[in-house]
Amino acid sequence: MPVLTTDAESETGIPKSLSNEPPSETMEEIEHTCPQPRLTLTAPAPFADESSCQCRAPHEKLTIAQARLGTPVDRPVRVYADGIFDLFHSGHARALMQAKTLFPNSYLLVGVCSDDLTHKFKGFTVMNEAERYEALRHCRYVDEVIRDAPWTLTPEFLEKHKIDFVAHDDIPYSSAGSDDVYKHIKEAGMFVPTQRTEGISTSDIITRIVRDYDVYARRNLQRGYTAKELNVSFINEKKYRFQNQVDKMKEKVKNVEERSKEFVNRVEEKSHDLIQKWEEKSREFIGNFLELFGPDGAWKQMFQERSSRMLQALSPKQSPVSSPTRSRSPSRSPSPTFSWLPNKTSPPSSPKAASASISSMSEGDEDEK
Repeated sequence: MPVLTTDAESETGIPKSLSNEPPSETMEEIEHTCPQPRLTLTAPAPFADESSCQCRAPHEKLTIAQARLGTPVDRPVRVYADGIFDLFHSGHARALMQAKTLFPNSYLLVGVCSDDLTHKFKGFTVMNEAERYEALRHCRYVDEVIRDAPWTLTPEFLEKHKIDFVAHDDIPYSSAGSDDVYKHIKEAGMFVPTQRTEGISTSDIITRIVRDYDVYARRNLQRGYTAKELNVSFINEKKYRFQNQVDKMKEKVKNVEERSKEFVNRVEEKSHDLIQKWEEKSREFIGNFLELFGPDGAWKQMFQERSSRMLQALSPKQSPVSSPTRSRSPSRSPSPTFSWLPNKTSPPSSPKAASASISSMSEGDEDEK
């Protein structure tokens, strides 16, 4: 590995060039005991003061090309990324993911500035420093968190944490009287750029909250927060609560309208089914009626059969034409006598009665004969 020479430092003390010549004095080879990247995610990332790099082996200077080729397992590339990380969001996570995957074997250290330093150079934060530290510890790409990180990186800080490269987006970051706080890092060849995620930032999230302040104030009042906790005046509190009641009424009306629409739709579906069933039943009824009372229906045949039976029952039986006549004596009177005339009975009320009377008459005639 190339070794850093003593005269290869810039004015700030940051290494600037490399020498391929071995050091003049021979040194005993010492194994690296640098902290290894996290392999399991069962616990949050440690803080730097809890697990600082105590490796006694010389920390050789690496070029970006050498780091991309890969380093020994016991010598991971130590990449540093810093920031405020207020309202930790997906843009922060994507930047840290890029910093973590810059090299095959990398150890990502993340520096988080304190509240005092942030309020002095950037402005007020939504989350306090303890909350921001914890948010970084639970990001899967972070191997170590450095609390109270410096605003501008010094050679002492880089040497203390044995930092090989600094990862940040390539846009010049003007702050603390400097046009770009990473200028000296770039000049030393220790800067590796990452890409910003468009459409998401802490300032964008705060802008949304400020723009929809009334909505979020009403939301938190409805969830049990007091006006004092929200720093809301008495008049605004009453206004927000009244607006919440109006919204509830609107929601109830909306629900009633939706239910009424569903009811109407169900009624329409049922009426359509009912009309269809009526049509089917009416076709069936008309078919049965025509089958029964039509020109060739069963009712006509049955009526004809019954009519013929009634006629046969009402009309008397005639004697056959070819039957022989009996000889009568001249002394006897030819006129027959009827036994039913003196009784003066009423006519039969039914065909059966009529047939019975006719049969009785015929029997009487035969007796007289």
